[in-house]
Amino acid sequence: MEIIFEKYHGTGNDFIMIDNRDGQYDALNEQQISRLCDRHFGIGADGLILLQTKDSFDFWMNYFNSDGKPSSMCGNGSRCTVAFAQSKGINKSQYYFITADGPHEGEILSTGNIRVKMANVQSIEVLQDATLLDTGSPHYVKNVTELAKIDMKEEGRKIRYNEVFNEKGVNVNFVEKENQKDINVRTYERGVEDETLSCGTGVTACAIVNAYQEGDNEININTLGGKLSVSFYKNNNSYSNIWLEGPAKKVFDGKIII
Repeated sequence: MEIIFEKYHGTGNDFIMIDNRDGQYDALNEQQISRLCDRHFGIGADGLILLQTKDSFDFWMNYFNSDGKPSSMCGNGSRCTVAFAQSKGINKSQYYFITADGPHEGEILSTGNIRVKMANVQSIEVLQDATLLDTGSPHYVKNVTELAKIDMKEEGRKIRYNEVFNEKGVNVNFVEKENQKDINVRTYERGVEDETLSCGTGVTACAIVNAYQEGDNEININTLGGKLSVSFYKNNNSYSNIWLEGPAKKVFDGKIII
């Protein structure tokens, strides 16, 4: 099978983008997707996204982690899919699309940044030394000091594979506050099973936890791959109108035979 693809990244969180609106790649399986995402034997990416059609929506973002398994919502992936959809002729001022966690909106801003509307957050669980919430994907958020010195792969795996989270997995985020409006975030992602340069649902979770603790409803987030911003409405401990904003860039395109 010959696959025509494009490579995109959102603040270093990178994805293989495939136009599957005609269904020609429906037969792709878990092993093949994992191979395509492999950084040594394939194209290399944190995940693979199929652009597909869905009644009543501009498109369906069908997302797979780099392990080849279907996954939950991907914030940076959805921003990249909006850019990819536009490049494929789906020209809109506002996009209405669907992912694993339900409908979303997207916009390409005059600055070139892309923002997407995330799912509402109705529940936050405060643990002994961290916070647990779902922003389309489950996230464990912990405040730390000396963030740059942490071995994210080792420390992230300890939490992701502990007796509480082992079965379904969890994304692990460590946060260091820089000032009132800026936080630094590093993320270990399940399905990738390593640290990624950025995680859209992760920085959204971290921004909401920061608001829960500090009260700010617009946060700038520094990741290893670049800067993102999150804004939202807060009503008691309910969060709505959540928007994730940042760049989404095409890296290259190509063909591969598997």
